[in-house]
Amino acid sequence: MKAMVLNKISSLEENPTPLEMVDMPGPVPGDKEILVRVSACGVCHTELDEIEGRAAPPRFPVILGHQVVGRVDKPGGKSERFQAGERVGIGWIYSACGECPLCLQGNENLCEKFKATGRDANGGYAEYMVVPEDFAHRIPEVFSDSEAAPLLCAGAIGYRSLRLTGIEDGQNLGITGFGASAHLVLKMARHRYPRSKVFVFARSKRERNFAKELGAVWAGDTEEESPEKLDCIIDTTPVWKPVVEALKNLQSGGRLVINAIRKEDVDKEYLVKLDYPRHLWLEKEIKSVANVARRDVSEFLELAARIPIKPEVQEFKLEDANEALIELKERKIRGAKVLRI
Repeated sequence: MKAMVLNKISSLEENPTPLEMVDMPGPVPGDKEILVRVSACGVCHTELDEIEGRAAPPRFPVILGHQVVGRVDKPGGKSERFQAGERVGIGWIYSACGECPLCLQGNENLCEKFKATGRDANGGYAEYMVVPEDFAHRIPEVFSDSEAAPLLCAGAIGYRSLRLTGIEDGQNLGITGFGASAHLVLKMARHRYPRSKVFVFARSKRERNFAKELGAVWAGDTEEESPEKLDCIIDTTPVWKPVVEALKNLQSGGRLVINAIRKEDVDKEYLVKLDYPRHLWLEKEIKSVANVARRDVSEFLELAARIPIKPEVQEFKLEDANEALIELKERKIRGAKVLRI
């Protein structure tokens, strides 16, 4: 099979083609696994973190990609959930132990044995991949393959973030950064909480205009103060500045949810500017989001199909994965980038 493979950590500035197209043997499904012929795979900011070492894979070579859509090519031995030909999706959660207290509570995203697709196991930047059948999801017919792919990570993690805010209809929601996940959160929030107003903070004028096109009542730069205090805010950025700036816009007793796998050190000194009376006092909260559970993926796919939520997508060929990653690095973003295999 053809696959775009990452062989080592490198800086995209120094090496703009970190992924190499190779021919390699196709994977073989084991017991309770399925072999998936990949048709589309979303490109995520987390892949930049993997390539540049901020969230490095445990071994190389590795095939990236965790927003995977395809057809079941062959069920493995003892596999019963899917038949050959069924369309399935695979998200960031590749597997968990299923036995620890966290898994039994439905918090498998926090399991010590959590494995991530495209990091701890080969992902979807390839013609085929295998996955445990219990961690694959049926894709609603309303979506094309390319539309479904971003829903599996950007959509699912956005769904979990929105749920963790505790927002009630009529409360004000803020979003910092406006990439793939954020634009889906805005669409979701407008449907589920029709009386709520959504305020967006983004560095790019293009992103701010896009947010207003999708229904944000206001969009400003990261450092601006919102015209109204916000009951909850979702931060979708990889840096610290938007977190500190967002806190000043938070209502007393409000909650900031950080939807990020990590924060860069480039602006860590910005935390020195955190002013307790202005930013955190009056029972404001900060809560992180760690990975996603299967529940987040399945519930969001059902919700997205009902609304329906269809992401803006820009398609690339598999062999152009490096180009898509560079554009993501350079913040040439409108919606989500998807590889067509």
